Amino acid sequence: MGVRKREKADQTKEAKKLVAFAKLNNCPTSPRKMRLVADLVRGEKVERALHVLRFSSKEASRRLEKLLLSAIANWQAKNEDANIEEANLFVKEIRVDGGSMLKRLRPAPQGRAHRIRKRSNHVTIVIGDNKNTQS
Repeated sequence: MGVRKREKADQTKEAKKLVAFAKLNNCPTSPRKMRLVADLVRGEKVERALHVLRFSSKEASRRLEKLLLSAIANWQAKNEDANIEEANLFVKEIRVDGGSMLKRLRPAPQGRAHRIRKRSNHVTIVIGDNKNTQS
């Protein structure tokens, strides 16, 4: 490996140390409902985001709160010597994508049937500290 390539790899490794992510796949909530809750915490500081999710009455907020705690634990595992309170962590990115659909049939009048689509979603949350805000 050349010198420039090694230096670039070291820079990338240091940049990745500042962010942590967590994923929740096949969550049995429609993406539209999950996005309503995700919009509440996008760009917020981690402490504030946890409080918002804790006191929200929506069911999706419980799942997002657990996911955010997992992302915080992932960040802590990467940065064992750092302190969470001093790090100024915030929600850099939160993405809600559609997942697989379970298709069910519901009886309808006159011998027909209507299709019921039970939607699911995939959520990705990325947290980082305030020192490295390029975008």
